Amino acid sequence: MTRNWPTAAPDPELRARRERLLADARLYLCTDARAGRGDLEAFLHAAYAGGVDIIQLRDKALEARAEIEALRLLAAVAKEHGRLFAVNDRADVAALTGADVFHVGQGDLTTAQARALLGPDVLLGRSNRTEAMFAESLADPGIDYAVIGPVWATPTKPGRAPVGTGMVARAAELAAAAGKPWFAIGGVDAGRVPGLRARGAERVVVVRAIADAADPAAAARRLRAALLG
Repeated sequence: MTRNWPTAAPDPELRARRERLLADARLYLCTDARAGRGDLEAFLHAAYAGGVDIIQLRDKALEARAEIEALRLLAAVAKEHGRLFAVNDRADVAALTGADVFHVGQGDLTTAQARALLGPDVLLGRSNRTEAMFAESLADPGIDYAVIGPVWATPTKPGRAPVGTGMVARAAELAAAAGKPWFAIGGVDAGRVPGLRARGAERVVVVRAIADAADPAAAARRLRAALLG
């Protein structure tokens, strides 16, 4: 017998707000909890202030309780800046922290499973590394945005072959036909954004370009300026 977790009653206004923010989003940041630096709160404020639209906290080294604590901090900072925050992989953690966005990979929860646990108001995103995967995500009515990559080789995805900029151009064609937001990920920095834009990419996900910057706010501003041309 299948049982669903209890979820809050649908909130169309909350869902609509999240959809508006996603539609306007251009810059998506993935970060760990910055335990070695001890500056997570200041870093999150700087990233949002610099122009990041969505921040996903993804830290495999954290135990669940520590992850929830860090995400509650992220939720508070995101609310202060009027932006979105995302949880990766863990639907239980997403439910407990009131995530705006829940992101999955190809081997994680299905759309139906995620909706059964989280309800209709959370935005769902999915990572893709082939044209077929990307097209399937775009065609899934329960998926709100799709990600393609890695465009270039990156240490955040060790051993994963890059899809290249040709795939970015193809993704732009598919997404335009589907009318769904999408992001390019993998080795993206401000210098590479103009080339991505030339191939139709208007949204990117970054990690090191902001997380490793001496001035995260300035790095975010450079990326955003490049994205907006």
